[in-house]
Amino acid sequence: MAPTTLSAQSTVGEWLEHPVGGPNLRALLAKGGTDESSLAPVRGLPLAKLVEMSKGAMPMEVVDHLIAQVEAGIVPEDAPPAPEKPAEPAPVPFAFKEYLSQGRFEGKTIIVTGAASGIGRATASRIAREGGRVIATDITEAGLETLKAELEGHAVETVAGDVSDDASIARILEAAGPAIHGLANVAGIMDKMQPVHEVEQDLWDRVFRINVTGPMKLMKAVIPAMLEAGYGSIVNVGSEASLRGSAAGTAYTASKHAVAGLTKSTAFLYGDSGIRVNMVAPGPTATGIEASFASELAARRIRRAMAVLPAIGSAESVASSIVYLLSDDASNVSGALLPSDGGWSAV
Repeated sequence: MAPTTLSAQSTVGEWLEHPVGGPNLRALLAKGGTDESSLAPVRGLPLAKLVEMSKGAMPMEVVDHLIAQVEAGIVPEDAPPAPEKPAEPAPVPFAFKEYLSQGRFEGKTIIVTGAASGIGRATASRIAREGGRVIATDITEAGLETLKAELEGHAVETVAGDVSDDASIARILEAAGPAIHGLANVAGIMDKMQPVHEVEQDLWDRVFRINVTGPMKLMKAVIPAMLEAGYGSIVNVGSEASLRGSAAGTAYTASKHAVAGLTKSTAFLYGDSGIRVNMVAPGPTATGIEASFASELAARRIRRAMAVLPAIGSAESVASSIVYLLSDDASNVSGALLPSDGGWSAV
């Protein structure tokens, strides 16, 4: 009987290298028509994170079954053999360990959008656990309630709504109160990885409404209070697609370039007002945002450009970059476009 050395929090790499866990995971992949090479970008993530990323395609029961197989020492007879040598070395993720700065946001009220999942959720959690009062907003009410329950005992208020909707913004401001010290514009949606001649107008309009108009409206709403106080920090979440043309479809890329422009213009114009404005540009991150290829032309070009894609990072690692820029630790930083991408932007 093999020792119980694996859990849902063991990394994908640890599972693949385990004498019992590896065969079981390879057998599962084979049933789905793929092999372990498809897991190369996520080798450094906990196996449980794949459940979250799969959005139901890989339920937690599958992980529980894998753990039971390991505990029983059962190796499937039909398990594919481990590859002798990978054709290319798997991306090695940068190690991330969270170090809380107790009280860093004490006395501060921070609005976080997209807080029901992914990077927004990790950002809201970090701020709350560092003493801040968080106004967490998202269109998904159930996710917000789960976040609030997980952070019981911390100052978290939730507001369900669309960040581009004026009535939702009014509710967010009402919940925040007169003193607003920070805003993290995290909410965003992906396009369908299409070139401009294939983009549907409705999709273009929706991507810009959520990715650009929503952040702009919230910035417009909170800056008067920041001007009155002579203090404020805003962090917009862009993307690798804010910095290059090869990371996504035309709609998403154009919208995230607009976020970069919105950030830089606002940082300059309010530069002598005590308000700092920065942008974080995540690379591949384990979140709930979906990216599907609806264009053969774009798939051929973009997948080739992603040949040097780094290991997928965690939402928590990107949140740490956002929280740094929101905090007074970054008091001398404004107008920065900070890649948080495992070095992808250096390629």
